[in-house]
Amino acid sequence: MSEIAPTSQNDILAVARTQVLERGEGLGERQIHECLTLPDDRLEDLLALAHEVRMKWCGPEVEVEGIISVKTGGCPEDCHFCSQSGQFTSPVRAAWLDIPSLVRAAKETAATGATEFCIVAAVRGPDERLMGQVREGVEAINKEVDINIACSLGMLTQEQVDELAAMGVHRYNHNLEAPKSHFAKVVTTHTWEERWRTCEMVRAAGMELCCGGIVGMGETVEQRAEFAAQLGELEPDEVPLNFLNPRPGTPFADYPLVEGAEALKTIAAFRLALPRTILRYAGGRELTLGDLGTRSGMLGGINAIIVGNYLTTLGRPTGSDLEMLDELKMPIKALSQTL
Repeated sequence: MSEIAPTSQNDILAVARTQVLERGEGLGERQIHECLTLPDDRLEDLLALAHEVRMKWCGPEVEVEGIISVKTGGCPEDCHFCSQSGQFTSPVRAAWLDIPSLVRAAKETAATGATEFCIVAAVRGPDERLMGQVREGVEAINKEVDINIACSLGMLTQEQVDELAAMGVHRYNHNLEAPKSHFAKVVTTHTWEERWRTCEMVRAAGMELCCGGIVGMGETVEQRAEFAAQLGELEPDEVPLNFLNPRPGTPFADYPLVEGAEALKTIAAFRLALPRTILRYAGGRELTLGDLGTRSGMLGGINAIIVGNYLTTLGRPTGSDLEMLDELKMPIKALSQTL
C-alpha cells in the first residue's frame, strides 16, 4: 500500500484517480480517511470513481454466493455483535445440520447461479467432530453439485488448514471483524492477532482468503480507515463488508444503524483501498441501505453479493438481488472462470 502526505479533500479524488484507477495502487490509511470524511455533496463523485476502479481492475461480473450454518449457536466466544454466542441472552440456540440438508442447500444455492457455497459453523475453532462433518459434507456436495465450496469454521491449527486444503476447499472465510485498535472492545475471549495468524496460514496453504468485518460497532472514522488499510496489507482475495444489524440480547443490541450516506462512503473507500479485491455485500445492507442504497453500492465498488438469508438474520429475497443485477447489466460470474 502506498502512503503519501495528506491531501486536501478538494483533490483526494484526483489523487485517487491517478493512483488507484490508472496505476492500480490502493489508497493508504490517511487517504482512505479523507474519502470517508468527504462532504455528502461529493458522494456521487466518490461512488462514480469507485465504480470506474471496480470496472477497470475487476470487470463487470458479479460473484454470487450462498451461505449456510452447519452448526448454529452455542459458541463459547463473546463477539459482542453475535447472537450465536452462548454467553448472551439472545434467542439463538445450538443446532447441527445433517449432510442431506447441506447438499440440498448447496443445490438450491447453485440454482440461483451462485458459484460459491460457504459452510459456516459457530465455533472458536473446529473439533474433530466438526472436521469430520465438513469432510463428509464437502465430499457429498462435490458428488452432486457443481459449485465451489468455501468454509468458515473459526480459528485453525496448521493441521486443520492443511486438511481443508486437501479436501479441496476453495476459499476460507475468517473475518478480522474490526480494526486492531478497536478489537478488544468487540471481543475479549480471543485476540486480533489470533485471527490474523489463521488468515496468514490460509493464504500460505493456497486456499483463497475471504476476510472482512462489520462496520458500525462503535469504531471511529479514523479506525474505519485503519481497518481498510489493515485489510489492504493482508491482501485477501475477498472482503465481505457487513453493516451492524444490532441483535437482541447482545452487548451491541442498542447500537444505532450506520447512516446510508456513511455506508456508501465506506463501500467506495474500501474499493479505493482494495482495487483488485472481490468486495462483497454481506449482512446488514438491507437495513442500512434499503433497495435504492443497495443499488447505489453496486454502482460504487461492490462486485459480489450474498443472496438469500444470512446465518441468523433475513436477507433480501434472492429474486430481488438477481433482478437488480440484470437491470444493472452486471453478469453473474460463471463457475468455470473461478476455478
